[in-house]
Amino acid sequence: MYFNAATLALAFASGAAAHATMYGVWVNGVDQGDGRNVYIRSPPNNSPVKDLASTDMVCNVNGARAASSFVQAAAGDTLTFEWYHNTRTDDIIDGSHKGPIITYIAPYTEGNGAQSIWTKIDEAGYDGSQWAVDKLIANKGLYDFKIPANLAAGQYIFRQEIIAHHESDTAFNVNPARGAQFYPSCVQIEVTGSGSAVPDQNFNINTGYTYADPGIVFNIYSSFTSYQIPGPEVWTGAGSGSSPAPSSSAAPSPTSSAEAVTSTSEAAVPTTTSAVETVAPSSSVVVVVPTTTAAVPTTLVTSTALPTPTRCPGRRRKRSHRRRL
Repeated sequence: MYFNAATLALAFASGAAAHATMYGVWVNGVDQGDGRNVYIRSPPNNSPVKDLASTDMVCNVNGARAASSFVQAAAGDTLTFEWYHNTRTDDIIDGSHKGPIITYIAPYTEGNGAQSIWTKIDEAGYDGSQWAVDKLIANKGLYDFKIPANLAAGQYIFRQEIIAHHESDTAFNVNPARGAQFYPSCVQIEVTGSGSAVPDQNFNINTGYTYADPGIVFNIYSSFTSYQIPGPEVWTGAGSGSSPAPSSSAAPSPTSSAEAVTSTSEAAVPTTTSAVETVAPSSSVVVVVPTTTAAVPTTLVTSTALPTPTRCPGRRRKRSHRRRL
């Protein structure tokens, strides 16, 4: 793949208005409602993180501020993380911001996650013609992946990131005006089921990503046919981990009752189900390893399709049929 100088200039010019952040989560096609600062540790804006040494690399700005609730899902369920730019279902992220989408999991912690606790469970990069970001835009901000079927029950943080490579031909520590742009988002999810596999890669985001990594310092404007996604291999959950048993009292209580939730940001967004029981988190840092206690899986509900997206003021958007990745 090759991009000319005009494309490069356009990418730099559009950078300031091209960012993305996460809106919410779907479970088996069912919208769980606006998760911002409810079950998502949402940053104050959609700006990227660039410094690999920053703790903001893990769960973004405000990453150490635990959310009050958890999404309820069962091992083996399909999760859909929904991204947007300024308003729900808009242009998501500028098309110049090409790169992978990577998902990690860690036992629940009230801290910022800047520890060796992460395990990769999903990734999508460059398939020979399209980047994961291209597909995310075409799918109106929706990205699907499965919870490992044998994952032990418990409370987790799911961390998904977009890496934008439009300026990543130069490392940030060499030129702070350049470098890969990271858009991490952390979601609190309560997983049920009878699985026994405990994530055990113990990956550290801050030390595991380096400027020697070819998946981080990468020139998308040169000729290339493949891309090496940074981080460890995807963990399948086929085996059982050996971590100690968790404490059930260390994390805020998961959501326990379902009620209809409608987005406050856009009246046209369909009514969604979201379980809400708000419990203020403590200020101490606690890491909880998931239990292996079996619980009843969540009930599947027929998905409600998103409405026709509205136009963002002043921006020209491309329309495409929604499809799952």
